[in-house]
Amino acid sequence: MTVRTHAYPDDLAAFVHTHWSHVEATGAWPEGAFPREAPPTDVLEVLISTAYQASLLRDEERAVTFRAILAPPEVFASHRGPPYGVHRLVFVQPRPLDAHELRRLSQAAKYHRALLGVQATDKGAIQIWGIVYTGPRWLQVSQGGRGVHASLPPFAVVSVGGPGRLTVSKGLAPVARLAGGKLSEPEHEVFDSRWLPGVFADVRGEIWAQHEAARAAAHSPWAEVDPDFVRQLGQHFVRRIVATIRAAKHGGTIVFVPPADAARFTDEDTFVTLKHRFVDEEPRRRCRSLMVRTMNALAEVCAPLVPPGTKVGWNEHASLVDPLVAELDEAIYEVAHLIGALADIDGAVVMTLRFEVLGFGGVVSGELPDVGRVARALDVEGEHRIKERTDLVGTRHNAAYRLCAAYHDALAIVISQDGGTRFMRWRRDAVTYWDQVGVAALDT
Repeated sequence: MTVRTHAYPDDLAAFVHTHWSHVEATGAWPEGAFPREAPPTDVLEVLISTAYQASLLRDEERAVTFRAILAPPEVFASHRGPPYGVHRLVFVQPRPLDAHELRRLSQAAKYHRALLGVQATDKGAIQIWGIVYTGPRWLQVSQGGRGVHASLPPFAVVSVGGPGRLTVSKGLAPVARLAGGKLSEPEHEVFDSRWLPGVFADVRGEIWAQHEAARAAAHSPWAEVDPDFVRQLGQHFVRRIVATIRAAKHGGTIVFVPPADAARFTDEDTFVTLKHRFVDEEPRRRCRSLMVRTMNALAEVCAPLVPPGTKVGWNEHASLVDPLVAELDEAIYEVAHLIGALADIDGAVVMTLRFEVLGFGGVVSGELPDVGRVARALDVEGEHRIKERTDLVGTRHNAAYRLCAAYHDALAIVISQDGGTRFMRWRRDAVTYWDQVGVAALDT
């Protein structure tokens, strides 16, 4: 008997229907405002199957990528629009749901900015009723950045990121993905772990001390900044770097090392040989300077806006309309893009945990021992793991494995050409990796 080893649209629909209730929707929605149960299985199967067929087509040599939300037009306010809401446009005459109609409309409803509105009629037919324009701010969920964005109501969203690559989400919260004939659940968010912030704890303390010194020397009262803001700011910076490398579709490696070992990684003969090294001066430490200045600006600008003793943090930073805060955010954004561009050159970008850029084009020493097996983390803390062979991945991953095995203080982030992202670090007795982008709303 032949056993089918690949998954197809009906498998994805069944998986989503089973796991729908396990996923928490993002955003604050009134109790009872939206149905808690999954969409009917037959409707979901038709939508996913049709989207799958559309993903295999081309439109005048252009790839077919789109997002479709299974929700009636009434759930979207007619008077709202980006950047804080969505812009609903209803067709006078609904269009039938078929692969070629999705192919044509995908070019008008761009993946990063809009969705196609879809609903089932009383007679069981599925129609495309219009376009829901969101703007691009929703990308900040995975790419990092300040600014308030509109969430989506917790209805089923089918995202097509390429041929045979489908993600089903509850609003913006991913439920499952079909890619390469394999089903995958949402991976745990590594940024929510305790171990990753712990790696940067000492550096966060340094940044906090610099901010407190500036606050004490200020000529006017400053608001108190939430200490967790430092972690959130650093996290969004790393997200931006990863997003930049993913968008380039070339792949890349970022290696973080303790500041005390910076000299070891700028010598000619060490774990990593840097082809392009930067002079030890302020510009290579620019990101940390910008982070301190961002905290100072937040405290100063918010002082007259909040009661004394109120701590301000990421929410205030995201919603502030202030030219200085916006300027500093753009400056951090550009540093992230710079680092992402450095990763386009073959070899690793090496940084300290202070976000100091030591150099790029780094080649891991060929004298480091090969690593035959690594551990894949099954939870955010890496408490539960399974061992895997390393001969199933390429040179970029194996170089990072060898580095982390030889130098246990290294943190490596490896981004594949297809956008997959792995965080790697020595944990207990083995090199351990966490898949960060196993399932994502952003999949193009």
